[in-house]
Amino acid sequence: MSPLLKRIAPLVIAILFSSAAIAAPTQTQPQIPQIDRTRLAEAFRLADQFGDRIWPGWKKAPFAVLLVTPETEFLIRHPKPSADFAKLGYDSLLKSDVYYRKRNFDTGFLATFPAVPGSADSTIVVGQAVNTWVKTSTPWVITVLHEHFHQLQDSQPNFYPDVNALGLAKGDQSGMWMLNYPFPYDQPEVQKQFEATSKLLSAALKADGNVQATSVRAYLDARRQFQTILAPDDYKYISFEFWKEGIARYTEYQLARLAATSFRPSKNFQALPDYRSFADLAQSTYERTMKQLENQKLGESKREVVYSYGAAEALLLDKVRPGWRKRYFAEKFDLGRYW
Repeated sequence: MSPLLKRIAPLVIAILFSSAAIAAPTQTQPQIPQIDRTRLAEAFRLADQFGDRIWPGWKKAPFAVLLVTPETEFLIRHPKPSADFAKLGYDSLLKSDVYYRKRNFDTGFLATFPAVPGSADSTIVVGQAVNTWVKTSTPWVITVLHEHFHQLQDSQPNFYPDVNALGLAKGDQSGMWMLNYPFPYDQPEVQKQFEATSKLLSAALKADGNVQATSVRAYLDARRQFQTILAPDDYKYISFEFWKEGIARYTEYQLARLAATSFRPSKNFQALPDYRSFADLAQSTYERTMKQLENQKLGESKREVVYSYGAAEALLLDKVRPGWRKRYFAEKFDLGRYW
């Protein structure tokens, strides 16, 4: 090396290291974990392919999601992010701008409501799979679509005024009355009749041929008896919950069943370590629903009974009143109307 080069080499090296340090990107912005991007993309794909086959017009419903991670919340597909969110950028996999803020909600959250300040848009607030009760990817995707069905319900014309007209909130403006309504779960007469009605619903759903008509009549007689022992507001409440949450569970099953036969999961989704087939999920969802219907106790499960009961009644309506879904949003809040 020449004397000149020897003198300037340290300076050149220093400049290069300095330039590299200046050019190096700083990791100040959080990123959606890749596994969650893959799960969300699969949920969006599945909804796009099958949503309208189950509920016409579902594609037009909002599909805003707030993903809750331990440190950060990521807002996807929301039309009006509030000022407490910073823009992260456009995500080509999710086909949406993504915004973020410091975590506010519990990491196990799984619900749908207007979660963004200043916006009435219904938003799915959901934790990462491992932090929610569903735990793994395929059930998590279907559960997100359960919540997306609630967005379809919420987006119906006059939905909230019609809910308020039920007169069940008793001044509660938060919506928590839907969870905390004082239904008489502990009354022995109500428990006994609900158990009998549930078992007859299960029997009617399993019956075929000439036995089916007799089984359905026996079930409907028991259903009417269950209504008569309830106060009018109590019947309105439990009917609303069957209509709202039971049909969301029914929609989960129908989506998993369709996905099992007509949907090709992405390679990235199938490569996830906790991947499970949609066929397996459809079967387990049906079996879980029937087991709960036949064995759960009203006094123990309380409001949780509405998921299996409402889903099972919808499956029975499919068999004996196959046009009922056309009436679902026009004649709201009571599946009993469709009989």
